[in-house]
Order: sequence, then structure tokens, then C-alpha cells
Amino acid sequence: MTAASGGQQTARPTRLPRSARRKQLLAAAQQIFVAHGYHAAAMDDIAERAGVSKPVLYQHFPGKLELYLALLDTHCDAIIAKVRGAMLASPDNKDRVKGAVRAYFDFMDHESEAFRLVFESDLRNDPQVRQRVERVEQGCIAAVTDTIISDTGLRPDQAELLASGLAGAAGQAAQFWLANGRRTPKAEAEALVAALIWRGIASFPLQGGSTAGTAPEIG
Repeated sequence: MTAASGGQQTARPTRLPRSARRKQLLAAAQQIFVAHGYHAAAMDDIAERAGVSKPVLYQHFPGKLELYLALLDTHCDAIIAKVRGAMLASPDNKDRVKGAVRAYFDFMDHESEAFRLVFESDLRNDPQVRQRVERVEQGCIAAVTDTIISDTGLRPDQAELLASGLAGAAGQAAQFWLANGRRTPKAEAEALVAALIWRGIASFPLQGGSTAGTAPEIG
């Protein structure tokens, strides 16, 4: 406690452990970036939202870009982990497809609106930002590719192509659903997209089937 005018005492600001302070600053930065975009966001606003001085903010992050990249890393890792988790959660491939679709819809629908940092960034031309956004796509595709290879025996190039189609369909549908005002109830939207994907990917036989390792004929 410190003495104040008139004999009153005021409490000193709470000193948080470094990890807790960093988490607090990232949460404040995310709110500002989501609301205003990268270019319109100011470090003054982030410090004020976090309830700290700018020197404290700069002790943890050298600049605005470092803050933004730290947030991107967090959320890019999160969506990749969700998709990979869906692949590992069940041995049933239909459930895996449902889980992967749900992962994208959950990410888009989260109240934090963190998806805007990953998929709607106004800094996409920055090489460091672009590299992280591309990592999301590559990471999700890799998670699905491993499962397809394991289950079907398809060549890696074939499995990767199928995985990109699954991830692309799920991601684009979730973005479209959100951008158009969630007109279809979320559970129904997920089921529709999962059914579309499953009807395509279910045509590929499991490992040990007579055509395992080859793509089905078209026509």
C-alpha cells in the first residue's frame, strides 16, 4: 500500500507472473485486432484495454507485428489441433469427417472471432503472416492425409489431393455459412457439409479392399 493525499492509501498494481501477463496482453490485443484490423489498431489502445502502461506492453512484445504474429501462432495451432484431434477421436471414418467439419465450424463460430485474424487478415501480404495462414491449410491437409493413407492405401499424392478437397470444402462452407448470417442452424449446416464430403470419400475402399491404393474410375 502507498500513501495518498488526505491520508488515504491506494493499492499498487498487481504484479502478474510473466506468463499470465503475456496471456492478458494477448487477450487484449485480440479484441483490438478483431474490432479494428491490424492497420487501424494502436499499441496505445491495446495497453489501455489490458490496463497496463505501454512500457509494460513493450516489455513483452517489441511491436505490434510481434503481437499479431503471436496471436496467429496460437490460433493457427488451435485449428490444426482440432482437425488432427477429429482424425484421432474415432476409428469410424464417417465420424472423422463429421469431426473435421465441426472443427472448422466451431472455429468460425467462436465468440472471440479469432477466425478473422487467420482468414480475413488485412495483413495477408506480409510474408510472415502469409506463411502462418498457409501453415493452417498445410497442417489441416497433412492431418487428413495421414488418415487417408492409413485407411485406404492410396499413394501420398492421391491422399493429399483428397485431403485438400475435404479441408477446402469444410473451410469454405463454414466461412460461407458465417458470412451469410448463419441462416441454417449450425448443427444442420455441419451435417449437410459432412454428408456431402462423406458421400464422395466413402467411395474409396478401406485398406485390403480389391481396389485399395488406386483411385476410382470417373465416368
